[in-house]
Amino acid sequence: MRVAVRPRLDHPEVRAALDLLVAWIEYRLAYWSLPSLAIAVVHDQELLWARAFGDADVERGIPATPATRYRIGSITKLFTATAVMQLRDAGALRLDDPVARHLSWFTIAREPEHDGVELTVRQLLSHTTGLPREAAFPYWETFEFPAIAELREGLARQTTALAAESQWKYSNVAVALAGEIVAAASGMPYARYVERHILEPLGMRSTLVDGIVAGDPRLARGYSRRFPRAPREQREVGDLGGLVAAGNIASTVEDLARFAMLQLRTAAGVEPAVLAATTVKEMQRMHWLEPGWQAGWGLGFRIYREDGRTCLGHGGLLPGHAADLRVLPAEKIAVIVLANAEDAWPLVYGQRATALLAPAIAAAMSGLPSTPAPDPSLSRYLGRYRNTWGDSQVLLGPAGLRIVAPFNVDPTEGMDLLTPVGPDVFRIVSSNGYGAPGELVTFELGPEGTATSFKIGEHRRYRVAEW
Repeated sequence: MRVAVRPRLDHPEVRAALDLLVAWIEYRLAYWSLPSLAIAVVHDQELLWARAFGDADVERGIPATPATRYRIGSITKLFTATAVMQLRDAGALRLDDPVARHLSWFTIAREPEHDGVELTVRQLLSHTTGLPREAAFPYWETFEFPAIAELREGLARQTTALAAESQWKYSNVAVALAGEIVAAASGMPYARYVERHILEPLGMRSTLVDGIVAGDPRLARGYSRRFPRAPREQREVGDLGGLVAAGNIASTVEDLARFAMLQLRTAAGVEPAVLAATTVKEMQRMHWLEPGWQAGWGLGFRIYREDGRTCLGHGGLLPGHAADLRVLPAEKIAVIVLANAEDAWPLVYGQRATALLAPAIAAAMSGLPSTPAPDPSLSRYLGRYRNTWGDSQVLLGPAGLRIVAPFNVDPTEGMDLLTPVGPDVFRIVSSNGYGAPGELVTFELGPEGTATSFKIGEHRRYRVAEW
């Protein structure tokens, strides 16, 4: 019988990947003046690692933690899709039901060439209805969101933008309608249904579906994107009215890790938790493939190829907050990133975490002997270094020291490996011809035995406590 292997945080490959990821995130937060970011990494049914950086409230100096709540925006749509699929499995609806079968009030004008096809529940979840992206109100400018009755009235003033299933077209209106179908088919308000049938079974006790107000003290304070020569402004909204099902939820990386674990619970014979494994896989299957064959949509999920891997998930953006959730089914990995700034681009952090950790976790799972732990005395050289020309960070890799350039979009680019040649002296091993491959690095120690600078040739970089 084969014993399951679990990745350990102290595995040299995993530890080195996390150290590099942390160094890169800290650098970007400092130089992009981001208020805070929280990140969690899931492996199968385990929260492997979670950490937060920066301040949940800059003005009051409240640090972010993995338990800090952020608005997750359109990641809410995955919960709406999950609710629809639960009701489908319970026999309360079918995916190919016309929308009007469950929402008798639903009507929208159509261009002549768009007639002839009834819009279906499946099309709402796969963004192939051709409906307008937004309801007939300027809420992203005013932050005044229409109630569902107003959204219904507004539909009478709108028309379809495309013929159904002629092209993929993202629509907040479509998913708002899906939320109304959840309420109609279940006989419960959408928010109460999600709480009872998804959040409670998954143990997501810190997640809020509604009841959120602007400036809510239970959440990280939200901040605008940064404009040239101007500080960030506080930007927050309360509940989204009739658009709650499209983007209202607030959650934590720890809670969303539980939701991500559901997406990895697809093995035959696994006892259903919220959804049957076959239904989870059905949602993750491609239902609309975009031209180019590299991306498309499942039921609620964006599905795409990245660095030779299949990923699925969703992003989110609301005033003051940005979010990304990604799942790699084959690798049994998920990454969640939440931030309280509109220009944080959580997707970039998810991409980098995946690129660094996927191979490291695979190495830890291989069962092969790991390299011996590096000499603990090397810790005297670790840290941040700077001169007027640039910044470097010295980290421990799986087999020894390395110097990284944290300003790079990919911090492994131009990374120098250091091999010892004498006391406090190392030779650079690198494929970066613009750097200094083959040259010597000399660390200069202070009275406490810790490096205060390093020198390559006659040029020094000096240790700094923070970026």
